Amino acid sequence: MPIVTLPDGSTRSYDAPVAPATIAADIGPGLAKAAMLAVVDGQEWDLTREIEADASLALLTARDEAILATIRHDAAHVMAEAVLELYPETQVTIGPSIENGFYYDFHREAAFTEDDLAAIEARMHEIVDRDEAIVRNVWTRDEAVAFYRKNDEPFKVELVETIPQGETVTFYQQGDFIDLCRGPHLASTGKLGHAFKLMSVAGAYWRGDSNRPMLQRIYGTAWRTEKELNAYLHMLEEAEKRDHRKLGKQLNFFHLQEEATGSVFWHPKGWTLYREIEAYVRRRLETDGYAEVKTPQLVDRALWEASGHWDKFRENMFTAEAEDDRTLALKPMNCPCHVQIFRQGIKSYRDLPLRMAEFGSCHRNEPSGALHGIMRVRAFTQDDAHIFCTEDQITEESVKFCALLQSIYSDFGFDEVRVKFSDRPEVRAGEDDVWDRAESALTDATKAAELETTLNPGEGAFYGPKLEFVLRDAIGRDWQCGTLQVDFVLPERLDAEYVAEDGSRRRPVMLHRAILGSMERWIGIIIEQFSGRMPPWLAPVQIVVASITDSANGYAQKVADEAAAMGLRVETDLRNEKISYKVREHSVGKVPFILAVGGREEEAGTVALRRLGSQDQQVVDMMAALSQLHAECLPPDLARAETLAAE
Repeated sequence: MPIVTLPDGSTRSYDAPVAPATIAADIGPGLAKAAMLAVVDGQEWDLTREIEADASLALLTARDEAILATIRHDAAHVMAEAVLELYPETQVTIGPSIENGFYYDFHREAAFTEDDLAAIEARMHEIVDRDEAIVRNVWTRDEAVAFYRKNDEPFKVELVETIPQGETVTFYQQGDFIDLCRGPHLASTGKLGHAFKLMSVAGAYWRGDSNRPMLQRIYGTAWRTEKELNAYLHMLEEAEKRDHRKLGKQLNFFHLQEEATGSVFWHPKGWTLYREIEAYVRRRLETDGYAEVKTPQLVDRALWEASGHWDKFRENMFTAEAEDDRTLALKPMNCPCHVQIFRQGIKSYRDLPLRMAEFGSCHRNEPSGALHGIMRVRAFTQDDAHIFCTEDQITEESVKFCALLQSIYSDFGFDEVRVKFSDRPEVRAGEDDVWDRAESALTDATKAAELETTLNPGEGAFYGPKLEFVLRDAIGRDWQCGTLQVDFVLPERLDAEYVAEDGSRRRPVMLHRAILGSMERWIGIIIEQFSGRMPPWLAPVQIVVASITDSANGYAQKVADEAAAMGLRVETDLRNEKISYKVREHSVGKVPFILAVGGREEEAGTVALRRLGSQDQQVVDMMAALSQLHAECLPPDLARAETLAAE
């Protein structure tokens, strides 16, 4: 006789086990029709799965974003059913929901083609229209093994045999399709709707092992509504147009090649962009009281063993053997090296907080399949810093850092930032009481900084909880860049200490923090954010002075010299080409400002100013134009400083 408690606190009593679908119908026909999934005592359940004891119940509808994972899971099952109907010789293996969609891995001798994907998608729509009931069945492990052996499905046999002896397993059936699955699922295939699309097919090894059979993985995307699906497909189109790899080549910023896999060849324009960002961040750090350092690339494994990184990250570290039989590693992060600088000389409580920053060159042996342009590389530079402070200073330093981070993001045009609180991972260093203190301190800091956070369970670093700052770009994609981590463990492991006010020796707290994350990835993000059209302060070439006639070449050079003297990044175009051709070429190159000059401009001491994206031009006094453009090309921090000075 379960008593069911609803979200508003009201209760309903039943004389026998009751399905959430029945409760929805009792509440009202509208809810019965709209309900798609149940949440029983915090766990997602099928609407048809009976509640046998007292429990809390919430009913999810299409309005709830939480329903998306189940929609995508259902879409995967519908796709597998469609594949088996069309290609019955295929073996179905694993098919989960993933971010933005779903996939299923299939074993089939013939390769799936684009035409096959179209046929599979069409059959999926037919299965949705059939509105087949999705039924949950509970079997014993032995029954499941026998079923798959009878059907000659070795991949599924292997999966079931990993389940401990004596445990029950769940299967879900729709029509003639039945599959091992933890669930939950919607009540019928019709509940899925038609807001899905198959995207691509790729190879994937069985269980991720290159020594096992190669399977075919079909990817798809699924959403709650056609509107959401169309918005996502539009975002993908925009993302393709903005792809930093294409734009990086088009704008002559960088290139990548096999002889240096995972490392970037920066061209002059790309390196100018890199240095402008670095200079801006350096100014912001200096203003905020950071001291910049530089630490070695190669460090003895003994330090990595002491810090705990050797056991945790060894497989991602590049190593070298020195002639004295010592093993050295290219540093994958900067933290242990910064502790070594802190340990030089005696530190007093009066020295804290000590803010230590580095544009640290790091190397990680990322799998080749994970590399992606300049956003995922093996050689990268972190805008890294560590704040050594007392436990009482954690909140103040965290608030100060969060303000700096948000200001920097805003200067780059990112004003929508979400914060995730990542707590202790399963594998971690340090005792539980240390983690309790660290998590409590970080929680207090987020409250003081007035940050709204969502929990990201188990995703903290292995020696401390962290905040992850996720920014949203111009086309709605999320990028996790900045982090703030509270660490009581590493100072203990590496014997860092300071002299407290009472003369005792104490361990400092170490705040690990980054804003951009890595320079390479950040540049990839902003190339895509601005579609290659950088704000004037970041543009590698801010101004092109283009001559209209050869006779004006001398004047064009004079204008360029004046601009350069003001600190503007300027080039001349003195080629014997039509001015319309020059304007078009430099517009494709995303140059913010073009100054066209001919005989009339030289005689009057003016320039014809054209802004990127505009068909209009203004004829302006040369020095007035350059003064105006100088102000528009100032980095945001310097522009603010000039405004304050003028006031």
